[in-house]
Amino acid sequence: MDTPTQPTAIPVLPPRRISRRLAILVVLVAFAVLVAWALGTPPGVLGKADAIAYAICHRIESRTFNIDADTLMPLCARCTGIYLGVMISYLVAVAARRSRVGNLPPRSVIAVLLLFVGIMGFDGVNSYLHLFPGVTGLYEPNNVLRLVTGMGCGLALFNLVFPVFNSMAWQAPDQGRPIENLRELLSLCAVAVIVILIVLSDRPVFMWVFGVVSTLGVILMLTMIGTVLFLSFTRLHQSVQRWRDLAIPLLAGLTLAFIEIGAIDILRFALTQTWAGFKL
Repeated sequence: MDTPTQPTAIPVLPPRRISRRLAILVVLVAFAVLVAWALGTPPGVLGKADAIAYAICHRIESRTFNIDADTLMPLCARCTGIYLGVMISYLVAVAARRSRVGNLPPRSVIAVLLLFVGIMGFDGVNSYLHLFPGVTGLYEPNNVLRLVTGMGCGLALFNLVFPVFNSMAWQAPDQGRPIENLRELLSLCAVAVIVILIVLSDRPVFMWVFGVVSTLGVILMLTMIGTVLFLSFTRLHQSVQRWRDLAIPLLAGLTLAFIEIGAIDILRFALTQTWAGFKL
């Protein structure tokens, strides 16, 4: 009589860890990059916000909301909407304890989010056509439309990228979604509408706050992308088990974000010799 074969135990591999040498290197490079960027950009909170926006936005005066009579918001109306949408989505996800979810929204929600992106694209093309003399486009663009359509795109951008970031970073991401159903999407849109109305109230203190917050949205998106690149390059993807394990990858992602921003800042300033937006 044959002896029953014992099942072969699957070896449990030790969790991958960032080496001490690599962690020190990341900290030193981050310090050098962030100090160089801070010293080479305009002073003050708004000055730094302008330098972040300068890397990704045309900042055309007529297409940008004013903080007050003499000061423009860091980002144009459309980019302000996009990155406020990113920050709203992030804060809602944190408040709902979904900061580690690794699944995309359901198909019905994805379809609506992609519709938001398409609407912004349509409005963007129509707006772009008005830059050419004699071309009228389909309708007259305005900053309210740019803000609203940008906000919708920002909601889509975060809620489609965030689960991908978590699934690349965490060894065992949560099984939930940033948005579980259309009702939750509607609630998120309601929050976005409130923010839009506050922006349109044209109060300097709100414009200042949202101007700064929108540039933080730029940093958030670029840091997530940079972190995924770092984890992939070092073959440490899906290795994070605890929040403290994510500290060095996030710092590396933040550093890559500021390297990208700084490089574009240098190139654009070399070509234009001004921190102001493009002139029509």
